[in-house]
Amino acid sequence: MVGLMTGRAAAGDPSQSLDELAGLAESAGAHVVLRLLQERPRPDPATFLGKGKLDTLRRACEETRAEVAIFDNELTPAQLRNLEKTLDRKVLDRTQLILDIFARRARTREGKLQVELAQLRYLLPRLVGHGTALSRLGAGIGTRGPGETKLETDRRRIRHRIAGVARAIEDVRQRRAQLRERRHKAAVPTVTLVGYTNAGKTTLFNALTGEGAAASNALFVTLDPLVRRLRLPDTRQLLVSDTVGFIERLPHSLVAAFRATLEEVAGSDLLLHVIDAASVDRERHGAAVRQVLADVGAESVPTIDVFNKCDRLEPDETARLRRAYPSAVFVSALQGTAIPDLLDAMTAHLSLDTRRVIVEFAEGSEEDRRRIARLYRYARVVRHLTVNGRVAIEVDVPRRLLDRLDLGGVPTT
Repeated sequence: MVGLMTGRAAAGDPSQSLDELAGLAESAGAHVVLRLLQERPRPDPATFLGKGKLDTLRRACEETRAEVAIFDNELTPAQLRNLEKTLDRKVLDRTQLILDIFARRARTREGKLQVELAQLRYLLPRLVGHGTALSRLGAGIGTRGPGETKLETDRRRIRHRIAGVARAIEDVRQRRAQLRERRHKAAVPTVTLVGYTNAGKTTLFNALTGEGAAASNALFVTLDPLVRRLRLPDTRQLLVSDTVGFIERLPHSLVAAFRATLEEVAGSDLLLHVIDAASVDRERHGAAVRQVLADVGAESVPTIDVFNKCDRLEPDETARLRRAYPSAVFVSALQGTAIPDLLDAMTAHLSLDTRRVIVEFAEGSEEDRRRIARLYRYARVVRHLTVNGRVAIEVDVPRRLLDRLDLGGVPTT
């Protein structure tokens, strides 16, 4: 593991970033044998590290028989080539490592397409040619001479593949938009779990929905979003979505490639920002999540901060966090602690802007029976009376659903 501390980054704890990089490497199947840090004003444009530190790294790799050197930064194509030549072993940067983990974890066609797009966009500017010795001659008049080099051919093929994958992802984006519109018309609120990778989102998702989605103490276990229905204590239904975890310095190519998925976040009615309460980096991780939310246009979506893994905290630390974040919810998804409190908070947020109406229906009307069922599904029924073949229901309806439910009710004070 190799890190470079520059500018203000050098003022923080230099080991924290390498700890995260080590977690990423272990998620990719690597075993960390050496860590190296250098502090300097700026990276060397040719070799990233200074000459002396690079020589130290080369000798250390030989002594430990390290097979791969992973840099906690994004390297330029020239730096990557020079480092591999000097170290005589494979060199990866942070972006390549994350892309490798994503490629391992993607299961659905959509997830694989998004990872492939990010990989191709990363690879394109890093292709290296080998002169005209690998030229490919064209056929016909006017095509004599060096022809098209292998580098140019490879670049053309990659651009062609990028265009094809981008079209496929655009189809996915449009299908997701249609599904969101369908849910919007059906008046089903959507709650999305967001948070730093390994904050416990999938465990919380399972605790809320009763699902058995795969969860483990590893980074980026969830890549393909999961959506399940949840019934609240007041009988209303909503959809809960589990999403890919965020990470500090998430590669821009990944944000762009996963935009079709991340648009689900921006289209939600409520976000649950899941925070690892036991992490010493929780403040920094929270800032990284908020930055990604801003990048995808979701910063204005109503959000509940959910501090997870509170079973790992001492009581005084939990009390301090409660004082610092009075509107947050403190849970342990693994132990199932305080899940009812979270459900109450979700109910309150989704019910804040409500209007109480009394609606009358004909008892024998098939259409009115369907309307009554919709009321029980998407609103909170206060009173239900049946008199002389007429049904009168007093109900609290979210204002955003009044027009779509087409109740025709009489407002009460």
